[in-house]
Amino acid sequence: MARPLRLAFPGGLYHVSARGNGRQPIFEDDADRERFLMVFGSAITRYHVLCHAYCLMGNHYHLLLETPEANLSRAMRQLNGVYSQAFARRHERPGHVLQGRFHAQVVDKDTYLREVCRYIVLNPVRAGLVAYPGQWPWSSYRATAGEAPVPVFLTVNWVLSLGDTPSRERAEHRYTQFVEAGLMEGTKPLERFNSELVVGDAEFRARLRRRAP
Repeated sequence: MARPLRLAFPGGLYHVSARGNGRQPIFEDDADRERFLMVFGSAITRYHVLCHAYCLMGNHYHLLLETPEANLSRAMRQLNGVYSQAFARRHERPGHVLQGRFHAQVVDKDTYLREVCRYIVLNPVRAGLVAYPGQWPWSSYRATAGEAPVPVFLTVNWVLSLGDTPSRERAEHRYTQFVEAGLMEGTKPLERFNSELVVGDAEFRARLRRRAP
C-alpha cells in the first residue's frame, strides 16, 4: 500500500504522534523522557520548528508543531532517529523502537490550535494516569499555565490570545479554565478527526488541496 503524501508548506501546523513498535514502551523511566526532550530541543532549534504543545506518555508521544520552513519530515527524522538509537543502546533492545513513520495531521491553526493543545495535555487524564493535567510532569501544561519554567523549545505566546487580554497572568488563568472545561465535555470535539490526516473544516481542506502538488 502506498504511503499517504505529507503536505509540507511554510507555516504548516501539525499534530504529530509516534508509537512504540508493537505498542512497546518508548519511555521506560524519567531518564528516557529527559533524553527525549533534550533531543527534541536540539531538533527544534536546528530546524527552526515551533512547538506549541507536547505530551510524553508510556508507549507514544504527541506534539503540536509549526514549520515556518516546511521541513517537518527532516526535523522528525532527526528526533526519532537520534532518540531511537539512544533508547536502543540504553535498554539493549534489538529491532525498531518506533512503529513505522510518525503520524501527522495538518491542523487549521485559526480554528483548532487551542483545541489540539488542550487535547494533547489532557491525554494523561483520559488515560487514567492522573486526575488533573498539572499532575503529569511530562507535558506542556504546567509551563503554559505558568506553573513551571517554560523550556526553550516551547512556544506559549499563543496563550496570550485567550480572551484577548495582554496580561500574561490573566491569559494563563484563562488557559487553565479552558483546559478544565475540556474535562467536563462528554463528547470530545477532536475525536471525529482521529483517523484523518486533516483537522479542519471543508473550506480548510479545499485550501490544502489547492496547495497540493
